[in-house]
Amino acid sequence: MKMKTGCVAVAAALVLAMGSAHAKGAVTKTDSSMYDGKSPDVAAKALLDAAMSQTEGGSWERIGVARVLYLGGRKADAQAIFDQILAGKHDAGDVYRIARVYAEAHDWAKAKPLFDQFLAMGDFDEKELSEIGAYYLLNGDRATAENYFRQAIARDPKSTWASMRMAGAYMGVQPQP
Repeated sequence: MKMKTGCVAVAAALVLAMGSAHAKGAVTKTDSSMYDGKSPDVAAKALLDAAMSQTEGGSWERIGVARVLYLGGRKADAQAIFDQILAGKHDAGDVYRIARVYAEAHDWAKAKPLFDQFLAMGDFDEKELSEIGAYYLLNGDRATAENYFRQAIARDPKSTWASMRMAGAYMGVQPQP
């Protein structure tokens, strides 16, 4: 119950910080009093509140804050941020970045549809194709993975990053975020 209350408090603080920073242009400066001698939960909350205000409404930055929350176990708080981004004006890069967070968290059921949506938007390169293919391979769909690998190679057969992502997937290594 205590953890749930903490998550609700973090979500409320993030929404408040995001709203006030966006409306007033106020940005919280980070300082050591936010974490010196504080418990990890209190320090993280203070720093994430500051980070959220520092995003000044930028989607990539908000996705970064939500990534920390999601991977840190505060999935509901992160999901609220992701949902807000996807409900508003967003671009293919936003969809891709959110999908990567889910993939990094081994939440393929959430990552896959967003990767598919990203590819349908048509704004991608060989590195992204190979990364998405790697996630497909790591999640047991070799045929789809190798199709994306072929497309990546067709775009740039000399791409170091694409080759590394493909090789890594065959070795069970997740792509580097």
